[in-house]
This record gives sequence, structure tokens and C-alpha cells, in this order.
Amino acid sequence: MKESNEPALLREAETADMISEIDTAAVRTEYELLHLLRRLIARYGFGHFMIARLPLAEQQRFSERLVLSNWPSELVRQYDACETFQSSVLVERLRNTKLPVVGGAELLDAAGKPVDEAMVHRLLAHPEMARHFAVQLHTSSGDPFVAMLSGRREAPVGVEQATLYLSLVQLFECLERTFDTGSSAREKLSSREIECLRWAAAGKSSDEIAIILGISTYTVSSYFKSATRKLDAVNRMQAIARAMRLKLI
Repeated sequence: MKESNEPALLREAETADMISEIDTAAVRTEYELLHLLRRLIARYGFGHFMIARLPLAEQQRFSERLVLSNWPSELVRQYDACETFQSSVLVERLRNTKLPVVGGAELLDAAGKPVDEAMVHRLLAHPEMARHFAVQLHTSSGDPFVAMLSGRREAPVGVEQATLYLSLVQLFECLERTFDTGSSAREKLSSREIECLRWAAAGKSSDEIAIILGISTYTVSSYFKSATRKLDAVNRMQAIARAMRLKLI
């Protein structure tokens, strides 16, 4: 009996350490938050994470709601193309409970419809996306988000589940702080930078944007670089996502 309890006691000690190690006051950027999220999933034995705003309307696509993620880019595109996030089992269950939601690939399929076996197959092709642990979190103003961890491990239970939930709440508080920090970009971005981001969000390439705006491709790239810096983003895609979240485009 003693031997069977030791792994559980060790996990409890590790999760307690994880809580004490998160210094929320020191986190100011999404880059720092991404580092903490990678540590979190490594500690708990997950492979991937994502944080997204819960959809408010049927036409809102997954990519439009995604805030932070280490999902493979191809998987994001595939899931976005299925247009099932807004009507998924995951979203439906999160809206009806305050408790964590756990399950397999079926969570990402549309609720009340036959399981999309092709979609499930694609998800299961990624070993680290076989099982999911998700919670609903809210900003101080009440905006709903989903934080989901995915991997091949079994669902957390008991103290481990509770401590993992608390860790996600703390990390989400860090994320909300970056919202406040990034809001100053609303006044900093130039009209040209906003135009470039808007056209890029519509799927236009740098060359196409240059033709539309009547400027050189080099100038378009310069606008993207400055907009990315002002939005405290790590690349163009994240800059577009942040601009959408701030309702700049």
C-alpha cells in the first residue's frame, strides 16, 4: 500500500511546487507567458496547450478566437477549415459547467452531429493530441476563455486536477495583464500599419498589399515589423491575432 501511494504523493508535491514557482507579478509579455506554459505542460506530462476566446457567434472561426497556442500550424488550419469550434462538444460542455472538461478527440467535433471520423483521425495522428483537459476562465470584465491542455496522459484527478486548475487561473491572470499592456498599441499603431494588418488578416500577401496600397513590398515589410514590435508580438501572425483581439482590424 505504501508503494502505491508514493507516486501520488510525489505528484502532489510537484504540483504544489509549480504553484509557488509562478511569479505572476513578474510576467509582462506573451513571450514570458509562453515559457511558463511550456514549463507547465512539461511538468504535468502534456504535449500541447491553447488558450482561446469562447465563440460568441456561429460565424467566428477557431483562428479568430485563438490567443496562445503551440498547436502545429497545419492542425490549426485543418481545424479552422472544419468550422466546428463554435459548435463543438468542448464549447457546449464548458458553457454548462464550472468544472474541468476532459475527453478525447471527440471534444473538438460538432455537438449533436455524427462524429467526423476524418477530423478525429487527423487529431489522433498527433500523439500529443489524443486526450484533453480544458477549463473555462474569465477576464475581470467577464469575457469567457477556454484553456486546454492536450497529450497522451490520463486525465488529472483529485489534488492534481485542482492544482492544475489553479495554475491555469494564475497563468490566465498573467495573460490578462498582457491585454492591458497591449491596449496602448491602439494609440501607437499608424493608419498604414493597421491597413497592412487588415489586408494580411484578409489573406493578402505582402506583394498584393503593396499593389493595393500603392507602396513597395519593402515598405509593407517595414510596416509589419514596426506593428509587430508595437503589439509586443513575436511574428506577423501573432501581431494580426493581437490586433484582432484589440479590435484594431
